Amino acid sequence: MKAAAGNTPVTGRSLFYWAFRGNIRVQIFLLLLIFAIVFFRVIPLEMQKRIINESIVLRQFDSLLLYSGMYLLAVTAAGALKLAINYIQARIAEQAILAMRKELYAHIIGMPLHFFRNTQPGMVVSSLMTELNTAGTFSGMALAVPVSNVLTLVAFAVYLLWLNPKLALATLGIYPLVVFLIPYLQKKTNRLNKQRVDQSRLVAGQIAESVTGVTEINVHGAYLQEEKKFNRLVEGLRNIRIRWSLLRFGVKTVNNYFVSLGPFVVFLFGGYLVMNGQLELGSMVAFLSAQEKLYDPWKELIEYYQVYQDASVRYHRVMEYFDLPGGILPASLAGEKSRIEGDLVIENLGYRTPSGIQLVKNVNLMLHAGEHLALVGFSGSGKSTLVHCIAKMFDYTSGSLSIGGREIKEMGKDEVVQSIGYISQLPFIFSGTIRENLLYAHHAAAEIGTDPDSIYSAPDRDQLILALQQAGLFVDVIRFGLNTVLTSDDTEKIEKIIRIRKAFWKSYGSVHAEHIEFYRRKNYHYHSSIAENIIFGTTADDSNSFQDLAKTEKFKEFLEKRKLTDSLMALGVELIRKSMDLFSEKEKGGSFYENSLIEADQFSSYQIILNHLQTNDDCELSENDKTSLLELALRFVPGIHTFLPMPDTLKHLILHARDSWQKEGEKILPEMFHVFDKDRYILNQSILNNIFYGKMKTENNQVQEKISQDIIRLLIEEDCLEEIAEDGMEYQLGSMGNRLSGGQKQKLAIARVLLKDPAIILMDESTSALDNKSQTRIQRLIDKRWKGVKTVIAVVHRLDGIEKFDKIAVMKDGKLEELGKYDELIAEQGLFYSLVHGKKHD
Repeated sequence: MKAAAGNTPVTGRSLFYWAFRGNIRVQIFLLLLIFAIVFFRVIPLEMQKRIINESIVLRQFDSLLLYSGMYLLAVTAAGALKLAINYIQARIAEQAILAMRKELYAHIIGMPLHFFRNTQPGMVVSSLMTELNTAGTFSGMALAVPVSNVLTLVAFAVYLLWLNPKLALATLGIYPLVVFLIPYLQKKTNRLNKQRVDQSRLVAGQIAESVTGVTEINVHGAYLQEEKKFNRLVEGLRNIRIRWSLLRFGVKTVNNYFVSLGPFVVFLFGGYLVMNGQLELGSMVAFLSAQEKLYDPWKELIEYYQVYQDASVRYHRVMEYFDLPGGILPASLAGEKSRIEGDLVIENLGYRTPSGIQLVKNVNLMLHAGEHLALVGFSGSGKSTLVHCIAKMFDYTSGSLSIGGREIKEMGKDEVVQSIGYISQLPFIFSGTIRENLLYAHHAAAEIGTDPDSIYSAPDRDQLILALQQAGLFVDVIRFGLNTVLTSDDTEKIEKIIRIRKAFWKSYGSVHAEHIEFYRRKNYHYHSSIAENIIFGTTADDSNSFQDLAKTEKFKEFLEKRKLTDSLMALGVELIRKSMDLFSEKEKGGSFYENSLIEADQFSSYQIILNHLQTNDDCELSENDKTSLLELALRFVPGIHTFLPMPDTLKHLILHARDSWQKEGEKILPEMFHVFDKDRYILNQSILNNIFYGKMKTENNQVQEKISQDIIRLLIEEDCLEEIAEDGMEYQLGSMGNRLSGGQKQKLAIARVLLKDPAIILMDESTSALDNKSQTRIQRLIDKRWKGVKTVIAVVHRLDGIEKFDKIAVMKDGKLEELGKYDELIAEQGLFYSLVHGKKHD
């Protein structure tokens, strides 16, 4: 946890701390500007008085020019200084917001895990990105606004007293009334503001929960239930905001009313004094001008007061919510740190949640370094909680847990992180690439260590590949790499791919012909679009040339000449009709759109076209509608959009048109497309398609894996495998890794820990999503490579292969009921025997 001087945690710092943190010199410079602007604000008042009393009344034109010039100079200087002050305030505010977010974020991610079990992600996001904004804005104005406006008020008051003490006291006597009334109203406003902040968090949390659990909502059809919950919360927020706004505006209204009484007093009492010769006319004008100018600093002070109250409420609400010790962060990096190794000893270990629930009770266990332990038991028996205690994710509440003779509670998190690797059942995959996720644990351990260069070296490509191979993810990474699209600059790799293509056709062309649709000039390609079939080629650059063909007049003329237009328009109408029929059978918002030609936002416009055709037999479609139908037909891929068969007549017309395009295409649309050539690389298509000189037409995983293995052999022969793996490691995984399957996520998590190379590995059902073959691979890794080298504690759900562990611990209701080798526990015919044979055990 980052702390200020005196080790004050971020949640314990005052709001004013951020205004002066690292800004002392800037604030001093700001004070100098404030004194200067106050001086230049008073000058125009005196110039107004002199212009009337000395220049106009005495008809002195020279003094008129002088005083007018001084007036203009003062106003200009005050405006320039105000701009400078506002800019400096903004810089201070943004710096304060940045510091708040960085230090509070560092505190939050180090908070105990039980905090996050009861906290919605939306609330954390709202606190960091919204609630702190007002506090940051206040930090920028914390010094400048009160000092400049108070000094301005004092300067104006002194000047008015100098002009006429009686009138000055009469006009200034209004303000004490405001000083007492405004705080009274503001106190009520603050109470509602606190309710508004709390209710806003509930709304944000509800939104985050609904979005996160949208699958469950969809599956159970709980739309109305979620809608009611949300409506109830936002209606409550509306009611609070209405009352809060009324009081806020009430404060401003009261302030404006009292300020408006100033000119009234000047007119009434000042006019009387002028009539009786006790006040010069110029002085009265100066009074009126001062009253008008008094409104601005007074208004800014009231706004400052309101911003301070709002910022204070929000700031303290945020800090109070996160005011928990950040026990997860490293205690200190001072001194020499080393990896923890040695025997793991657990004595009378217990863990009780903050709410008082006992999850682990009096566990006793000893595991020698390099031994492997399997934790088994029914769901809720405490297996995962025990693992979390060992990983220092939870702080055990009783007993002892030591590694290598050192109590883990007394170790810094930095030592634990460097020495223990944890793999969960549902590993979290971060947005970014495979490489970034693969290196995540390694980099974290290196950064948290005192001397990472002496312990860790940056892993090279071979180490990355080895980790992927051991985890069983390497073939997947190769597949991702083969889906990479190269640019024309990758000349060396392109030459290799062309050679691999020739080798593939020679060795495996006939073997895989059933599953690959090779590009052949005389064949119709069912896994390519109609546009691609006509062109029999690819775009010359990375533009959307295929998508733009329906709007290209020269291409439409070509279609008309080849008698394709009417057939394609008819196909477009049929595609719309069939899509509408399918859509009516599906639940709106489901997975229908994934393989549909029509995207969700296009559906209504295509529905209008279809309705128009159905209600008007002889209707003439607009050019835009014709283009839409043509564009839809050109995107049709029969091998993917299987809901409609490809008409044989249209197929033959397209093949005839292809022959014509080979002769005329370059003249019609020069330099837009490249015709397929078996001896040339196909730009804007994947490496895999280039090796095939075609496209895969099967989704059978076993067939795809067999083809991948054959391609890998060719990549090795061409010394290109590592390069493709490099490309695959740059594969973008999407939000929270949603482009990976559950099994791929677990493999990546295992590879992540393998690359980190810890002494102790904790596996919390980390192979539950793997198929039998992949699980066997991981079990072989555990048995062959880790036995006697790394201490392994594995929470196991499937019991096959468990007999190879050195020890098996059976847990029930938070207690360790049985401990021993596989054969010993089977012979006892106790709880473990019941688990293995599926029998009940009391």
